[in-house]
Amino acid sequence: MSPLIELDDVTLRYGRRDAPALDGVSLAVERGRPLAVVGESGAGKSTILRLLLGLEAPTSGEVRAEGRPLVLRDRRLMRGFRRRVQCVFQDPYASLDPSRRIGAIVAEPLRSLGLARGAEADARVADALERVGIPRDAAARFPHEFSGGQRQRIAIARAVVCRPDVLLADEPVSALDVTTRVAIVGLLAELARDEGMTLVMVSHDLAVVAELCDETVVLDRGRIVERGATSDVLGAPRDPVARRLVEAVPRLDG
Repeated sequence: MSPLIELDDVTLRYGRRDAPALDGVSLAVERGRPLAVVGESGAGKSTILRLLLGLEAPTSGEVRAEGRPLVLRDRRLMRGFRRRVQCVFQDPYASLDPSRRIGAIVAEPLRSLGLARGAEADARVADALERVGIPRDAAARFPHEFSGGQRQRIAIARAVVCRPDVLLADEPVSALDVTTRVAIVGLLAELARDEGMTLVMVSHDLAVVAELCDETVVLDRGRIVERGATSDVLGAPRDPVARRLVEAVPRLDG
């Protein structure tokens, strides 16, 4: 069975003289195998996210979805891809349009992808909100009426309303307090299990990675420098960059 999404020897260069943002990167998102992409600032994590979302085309190499090349100009292909791949972004304050009601925000993927309208869309929105722990009547309210953790739950509802195969999570808890982080991590794990979604986590938070992801790849300056089972990468890192990331995790002594 082909990977859900695959990067095959991908290089992405934004300028002729600049160092490539990604250089010969290969990785696969396998069904049911949650994957983490970690690295220091500027390592290329956000660039990988854009490729996995189909927002960017590589300079060389290939992005494939279930074995087929991802051709960004093929509107029919990309519509199907966007139904299967959704994303939760870092900042719940910035990712929700403050001028729109929650129901309209969560329903946007259904409308833009032509999946549901009217009463059917309303029912799917209500179901998605309930799945993330937000009451149905929240659909009539505005984002400013909710806390940061609730807004991130609403953003997750928007991502899962079209029942994707892959849920990309871009630092999904970094803007939240510690208690709320724990709750959101638990929600993501529960949704991935119950809805059959494969989670891809782009993060620098290794505690979250250890909780959610089976496999981890470590980036440094646009290249993968270590990969493997998360327990191995975090428990006995071999590359100096991976060791620095692990050593930077706060510990309680004594």
